[in-house]
Amino acid sequence: MSDQALTIVILTKNEQDNLPRCLSGIPKYFPIVIVDSGSTDLTIPIAKNHGCEIFSNPWPGFAEQRNFALERCGISTPWVLFIDADEIYPAEFYEWFESDIRASDSVDVVMVPSILYLRGKRLNHAPGYPIYHPRLVRRDTVKFVTNHTGHGEAVLDSCRIMYGTIPYDHYFYHGEIIDWMHKHVGKAAQEVRLRPTTGAVMTTRGRLSVWLGRSALRIFARFLYHFIVRGGFLDGAAGLEFALMFTWYEATIYVQSRANTETSAAPSEVSRIVEEASH
Repeated sequence: MSDQALTIVILTKNEQDNLPRCLSGIPKYFPIVIVDSGSTDLTIPIAKNHGCEIFSNPWPGFAEQRNFALERCGISTPWVLFIDADEIYPAEFYEWFESDIRASDSVDVVMVPSILYLRGKRLNHAPGYPIYHPRLVRRDTVKFVTNHTGHGEAVLDSCRIMYGTIPYDHYFYHGEIIDWMHKHVGKAAQEVRLRPTTGAVMTTRGRLSVWLGRSALRIFARFLYHFIVRGGFLDGAAGLEFALMFTWYEATIYVQSRANTETSAAPSEVSRIVEEASH
């Protein structure tokens, strides 16, 4: 396809276990850019063998790394799709892009829904769908900003936004609980420190999170939300595991918040935790 309109961008660090399946789900005619933040495994050789264009950039945070890809990687296509290495987009999504979005002049951002998989089991209830992320963006008009969690998947509300209907599959957890907890200690540190950028698009759940503040009640509310309110019990043991994992995460945010308030932890130490565990 000579008049290509879409580039795929994948942010990586030590993704050798996830990257092959992710790459295999992308149609071969789309160019793929890898932005790596210091992989020490086989991530880079896998990407090279697949024909990806590879850039390296020390991890600056999610928003900044996505902006690095948009601004510093020589992408010339009008559209960019961000995919994480543990995600698979169905062929239907790419067909929809070509038929409905490619030539659109009325959309800047497509909020793409996701379906979560825990240990390979599809979670139909516990996560609380729909879960949207701004993944398909017009390169010239979109910039990522920090949201209330510090994850960085936010855009400004001045963008022209469409909510998509074709979800991607997110295989977010395979059973590596220690690695998952280590990563989420860093995410908790981010959430304690950061506040949403003025004008950033927020989900209903994000607004509720900010409204609740740092109350200990959030810990119990998180479990009830996932397991009871959203019907996580219908997902069986996987639903319970999901609810417990994110209840632990909520407790981690609460404990770090209290520690920061009572001891005024040095910013440099918090920054070190975030850098080591957030990606």
